[in-house]
Amino acid sequence: MKKFLVIQTAFIGDVVLATGIIEKLHACFPGAQIDFLLRKGNEALLAGHPFLNEVLIWDKKEHKFRNLWRLIRKVRRTKYDKVINVQRFAATGLLTVLSGAGEKIGFDKNPWSRWFTKSIPHIVSTADAPLHEVQRNQELIRSFTDEAPAMPRLYPGEGDFRKVHEYKDTPYITISPASVWFTKQYPKEKWVDFIKKAPDTYKVYLLGASSDAALCAYIKGGDPRIVDLSGRLTFLQSAALMRDAHMNYTNDSAPMHFASALNAPVTAVYCSTIPAFGFGPLSDKKFIVEIQEPLDCRPCGLHGYKACPLGHFKCAYQIRDEQLMNSLG
Repeated sequence: MKKFLVIQTAFIGDVVLATGIIEKLHACFPGAQIDFLLRKGNEALLAGHPFLNEVLIWDKKEHKFRNLWRLIRKVRRTKYDKVINVQRFAATGLLTVLSGAGEKIGFDKNPWSRWFTKSIPHIVSTADAPLHEVQRNQELIRSFTDEAPAMPRLYPGEGDFRKVHEYKDTPYITISPASVWFTKQYPKEKWVDFIKKAPDTYKVYLLGASSDAALCAYIKGGDPRIVDLSGRLTFLQSAALMRDAHMNYTNDSAPMHFASALNAPVTAVYCSTIPAFGFGPLSDKKFIVEIQEPLDCRPCGLHGYKACPLGHFKCAYQIRDEQLMNSLG
């Protein structure tokens, strides 16, 4: 039996996109043992995943390196045939090198890549040569699968769908207004303006973590058709709700990838970043909303900033409500 370990200990959205590797490995090696290593806090994304044998968890916040060595020992005992490292950071590169796997595969920009069995060029996506992250990840396993990347996928369970069933009694849209980065986050006042113009026939659900409560409370205000679900649903429950929405509105952030992983309709609002970076929505029904006038300062960075570097945040404030309304038709 083949044994594979996939490593992605970055953020939530990165883990979702890396699930495409799980899908491809299972399709090509249906009897294989597939394990996944991620950071503590993201493990709920893969709860009950039908193709995974084990989810390994790295606690980076407490005793980071002690926990890393514990994981290295565990990985070595498992004797994987292939370790596939999606990341470019030194710690996971070291784990890959010391894994004892038959093949150690990762990107050439990892500091430890010279000791990998296979070092794959990490190609940056551009507007002239677009490359989605799922395509880039597929390059890691192309030599023993094929060239076609598999779509990322999440697997909410029956309990997840039961949890959100009560919210599906009328047509609804979801809005995931938060982002780790300020310049990726559509302004809260703009969300309020959009909701006021949206048809009254739609109930509006606000999705997010408990840390997004203040933001969601501001957007909700006193509007009775808005339901604030921030902090009340797990990742998979949120995805289960998004699946049947008339439309899901997100930033360039993890909930956009939740929609992709359930093939749910999505409207992704891009402020400081651009789809050409290679992290755009993959759903069959998808819409991109961004400022229509060119800005010399956009994009200002790959991941965004805690504040607009120039102080005006025009890339967000000059998006028009009608652009968001267009995807409701």
